[in-house]
Amino acid sequence: MNKIIDGKKISLKRLSALESKISLLTTKPSLSFVLVGDHPPSRSYVKMKKKACERVGITSNVIELPETISEQALIEEIDKLNNDDSIDGILVQLPLPKQISVEKIIFKIDPKKDVDGFHPINMGKLLIGSPEFVPCTPLGIKNLFLEEKIDIEGKHVVIVGRSQIVGKPLACLLMQKDSGANATVTIAHSRTKNLDKVCASADILVAAMGSNHFIGNDMVKKGAIVIDVGINRVDGKIVGDVNFDQVIDKVEKITPVPGGVGPMTIVSLLENTYSSHLKRKK
Repeated sequence: MNKIIDGKKISLKRLSALESKISLLTTKPSLSFVLVGDHPPSRSYVKMKKKACERVGITSNVIELPETISEQALIEEIDKLNNDDSIDGILVQLPLPKQISVEKIIFKIDPKKDVDGFHPINMGKLLIGSPEFVPCTPLGIKNLFLEEKIDIEGKHVVIVGRSQIVGKPLACLLMQKDSGANATVTIAHSRTKNLDKVCASADILVAAMGSNHFIGNDMVKKGAIVIDVGINRVDGKIVGDVNFDQVIDKVEKITPVPGGVGPMTIVSLLENTYSSHLKRKK
């Protein structure tokens, strides 16, 4: 049995489907990226996202701003995008320079253009089970389950990591009364007692703490499904939060790094942008 969940292959399938939908539109969705400073990984991520936009027919542009920009000046740039009716989605690439509050910037984005899904209004809608825009990585993970026909209903999902980007919204998404959800979810973190035992109790283990090879053999139950969200650079290579070689013989299925969750995050961003375009044109 093939144990590898090929996120790249699944994302290409979804990109092709999205390209077909967009080709039928009389107007094209539009996504604006805001890139502050010259952070090489951020520049690389934006480049990948922009390339994916081009593939499916989404119009995109990158607004590059200096590292020294003030918080107020950045807010004014976002206001311009909020007020531009030709733009369906706004993505401010993180991290931001230390003089700028990430919270203030996210709050400033129009919730109807918040295709990253981080605005508190969109987070609140997700929490009550009426989501408008779901954060891209959690949405990508749920779609991996659906595409792989992994039934998570009633399963014990342990998410290691409580970030606003992955851990918290993913827990909300997977516990909803909804198809592809209805899981029993535990969020674990660095202060969790007996963390190894909590992880080993999981039917589905999601590693999202940003610590390379943290999850080892003793933290994974035999036959578990493991989703590795980690992206860590070690000796010039990208590795996950899971020690892949240690656990591969033990798991039922696992996502690799790279090529697992990452491509699904990008396609989810484009699907959110397409959805925004449809809603805004009604």
